[in-house]
Amino acid sequence: MKIGLIGYGKMGKTIERIANERGHEIVYRINSSNPIEQVDLKEADVAIEFTRPELAVSHIHRCLDAQVPVVVGTTAWQNDLPLVLKSVAEKNGSLLYASNFSLGVNIFFHMNEKLAKIMSNQSEYSAEVSEIHHFQKLDSPSGTAVSIAQGILENNSNYTSYVSELGKTPVHSEHELPITAYREPEVPGTHTVTYNSEIDLISMTHIAHNRDGFALGSVVAAEFLHNKKGVFTMRDVLEF
Repeated sequence: MKIGLIGYGKMGKTIERIANERGHEIVYRINSSNPIEQVDLKEADVAIEFTRPELAVSHIHRCLDAQVPVVVGTTAWQNDLPLVLKSVAEKNGSLLYASNFSLGVNIFFHMNEKLAKIMSNQSEYSAEVSEIHHFQKLDSPSGTAVSIAQGILENNSNYTSYVSELGKTPVHSEHELPITAYREPEVPGTHTVTYNSEIDLISMTHIAHNRDGFALGSVVAAEFLHNKKGVFTMRDVLEF
């Protein structure tokens, strides 16, 4: 399969290595020195986009215009999701997006929802989400932490919204789920869900050792999206 990379930083280079290991060909690498306006997107069977939130939507529309399926790993652009979904439908395009492409994280998402449903009837436990990322992480809380929080809100009736703060646990009401974000050197990503009571604590954690899990998941997603039409997420890839 011919893959185009939109974004060629540390993640893009890791995706390239793993794509090559899986027998794919990288046909273009878009970055500041090779802008998207100068590239024929149609050379790729699938494009993988890992850039910045303020660029992602424009890149998605360019791929849709070129009829190139696009896998989007950038986060914090989802306020524009309704417009993007409309464009996918109008152009009969192909889009797969996720807050996190790690296969392990998506298993974690699934387990989080199951646990939240169980804990919905255990009001003596208070839930909390925490996340740790490297200093270069642009969004806070991370898109992954937001997905975890949404999984709890949708399955645990004790919580109706979430609040977040960087560096310390946010002030929160009884029905607000707190998310604490930390930034430390060279941390690919750690996410923890805890349920604490007066007598015990239940904790579930995912720790990424490196970027390979995110890159592998994006390549697996590209393999899934090839020759498909419509909008998909990692739930479709993993068939949860």
